[in-house]
Amino acid sequence: MEALITGMFRYPIKGFSAESLSEADLVPGRAIAQDRRWVVENGPSGFDPAAPRYVPKMKFAVLAAHPVVASARTRVEGTDLSASAPGHPDFRGDLGAEAGRDGFAGWVGGLLGEDAHEDVRVLEAPDYQFLDHPAGHISIVNLASVRDLEARIGQPVDPMRFRANLYVEGWPPWVENDWKGRSLLVGFARTTVFAPIVRCAATEVDPQTAEKDMPLVEHLFNQYGHRDCGIYVQVSHGGTVRVGDACSTPGEPG
Repeated sequence: MEALITGMFRYPIKGFSAESLSEADLVPGRAIAQDRRWVVENGPSGFDPAAPRYVPKMKFAVLAAHPVVASARTRVEGTDLSASAPGHPDFRGDLGAEAGRDGFAGWVGGLLGEDAHEDVRVLEAPDYQFLDHPAGHISIVNLASVRDLEARIGQPVDPMRFRANLYVEGWPPWVENDWKGRSLLVGFARTTVFAPIVRCAATEVDPQTAEKDMPLVEHLFNQYGHRDCGIYVQVSHGGTVRVGDACSTPGEPG
């Protein structure tokens, strides 16, 4: 059994726009470079850049807490950011500089409107990425599973609601949910499946309209008895991975 990588993405600012990639270097113990490198704090979160540790995403300006974030379109090249959203002025700034981070924080505050706290801040920390799960380095979604969900609920589901790093085509639907602890070859990189991804309210927001329009978490539970869609993997042996590369069938645990 084999699947092919049909899409590859990173999300430089947690909760904000996906950036399409044609290739990426997978490094042992790490997420994709620049993935979730920055986050926007809407009021004190308890995150200390000098001593970074995992903080739940609901402390930040993300889709699960603020659907309007999906209306923003962001692009980061190096540390240079461009951002736009309907009804708001375009923003350009350097996230590597305090002035750029402060400027973007102000822009996001305007986007959040009445939901913005007084102290909106853009955070980063050396060698740290704001992952949804501290051990979930790379996320993979099986497109057949998404299509099966679509068929069951009778309406289309944009796979980008799941904000995965890799989208793959070729596995039977939901087979990935039983692969915890197994090895998975992703291109020439070797990974281990950490766990299925338990989904939250972020998936209920349409990534195009920024409307909270579909109870996907409820649909998953009603249809399958779980809230999972996709898997987290951890890289054990690195390598460059490209769109069109294969994800081979996992081996046995251990």
